[in-house]
Amino acid sequence: MLGIFGQVLGLALSIALFEQFDGSGFNFLNHTLSELGNYGHSQYAVVMNGGLFFGSLCVVLFCLLSLQLGESSWRFPFYISLGLSYFSFAAMGLFPINVYHLHVIAIKYFFVFACCSLLFYGCFLVADREVRFSLGSKISGLLALIIMSAFLFLPWLELGFTEGNEAFYNEMLVKSSRPELWWPAVIMWAGLATYLLWTVLVIKGVKNNYYY
Repeated sequence: MLGIFGQVLGLALSIALFEQFDGSGFNFLNHTLSELGNYGHSQYAVVMNGGLFFGSLCVVLFCLLSLQLGESSWRFPFYISLGLSYFSFAAMGLFPINVYHLHVIAIKYFFVFACCSLLFYGCFLVADREVRFSLGSKISGLLALIIMSAFLFLPWLELGFTEGNEAFYNEMLVKSSRPELWWPAVIMWAGLATYLLWTVLVIKGVKNNYYY
């Protein structure tokens, strides 16, 4: 929970203090997470990148410790994929958009492992009936899976969301031609918000199931 708090705090501070070259603030409909961590563009990039890195490592530690809890074999792929998703999230903070290729790889695998963790979460719930998670975690998990899968697979439909139908994670920097409502940015923020909420509810569920 401390790790998620650190991530959200770093995001909130960097968003509140973000200022574009023309003096305007941050726009969730047009800007991406990567731009908040862009050294030379965002004055408080170190706050956001630090929050992502150290906060994500806390969640990775939670996943490693949780591997010993319960008896279902599905807990292994679930916690491992969840830990790998947050390890990739930490890499996004360690390698900001200034290190373009490494940053893009980190974004890609964050969404890939996040989708895997959400799928294994469903298998974990079905296989182990004694483990009880809240309805909120199940709903937020389903929403996160749909939105984060859309981030990965919508470019395959060639609907023209990006120039040349490039993968969304390749288009993380603002271009002059970007519209005011840019769907890759909207989908990215919606997926990230639901995934963080789901993670909080999962951590709470693990605590309620195994610690009394």
